[in-house]
Amino acid sequence: MIGFVMVGTNDLDRAIDFYDTILEIIDLKRVEKTETYGSYAPKSNSEAIEFYVTVPHNKEDATVGNGTQISFYIDKKETVDLFHSTAISLGAKDEGAPGERYEGEYYSYLRDLDGNKICGYTYFTK
Repeated sequence: MIGFVMVGTNDLDRAIDFYDTILEIIDLKRVEKTETYGSYAPKSNSEAIEFYVTVPHNKEDATVGNGTQISFYIDKKETVDLFHSTAISLGAKDEGAPGERYEGEYYSYLRDLDGNKICGYTYFTK
């Protein structure tokens, strides 16, 4: 149902450096960079773009959507932990440390450099 996700930034180069690092952890790579956006796709299929970071088309400042969250499915808890800690080390803000939120569900929450809410999560069995 979802084709791709896009978040806004006010500093494209800084945002691309951030997303290059954290998305590498979950096997996404940047496949294009222009003056206005960076695009990311699975390492196994560079044509299947899933995520963009962009400066707003209308030339206004990027703003955060209240109640908006971008969630990345991650294959295991240890990778959720690495995703979260790496993002924090790059300047993201902690919005909820990695941990079990519901039985068999493991989540972490953060705000990227522009304040966009990002979630890394996985399912597991005990």
